[in-house]
Amino acid sequence: QVQLVESGGGLVQAGSSLRISCAASGPAFRDYAIAWFRQAPGKEREFVAVINKSGGYTAYADSVQGRFTISRNNAKNTVDLQMNSLKPEDTAVYYCAAGVVPVRNDYEYRNWGQGTQVTVSS
Repeated sequence: QVQLVESGGGLVQAGSSLRISCAASGPAFRDYAIAWFRQAPGKEREFVAVINKSGGYTAYADSVQGRFTISRNNAKNTVDLQMNSLKPEDTAVYYCAAGVVPVRNDYEYRNWGQGTQVTVSS
């Protein structure tokens, strides 16, 4: 199975930007769609963004549309999430996950990283 590791989280001020990354192991990385999900304390895990295996298709949650950009570099086995104009409500643990197809449902993703904390202060 592919192994995923997130990095780049931290504490930032509202309105600032942050880039988090998902690094994957193995040569099969290019066969997977990679999605970002997030979960705040006491709340359900929610979809953030997804990119298909080639990088030609992306989709975003309405709450981050226009502010976040997902991209991938298959040569480096990485997927990045550029987060701009961050808001306090973006505070959550962010997880990347690998799946067969680029859908929004978390149950379609079987391989998950450990998460990286993003905290946005007011």
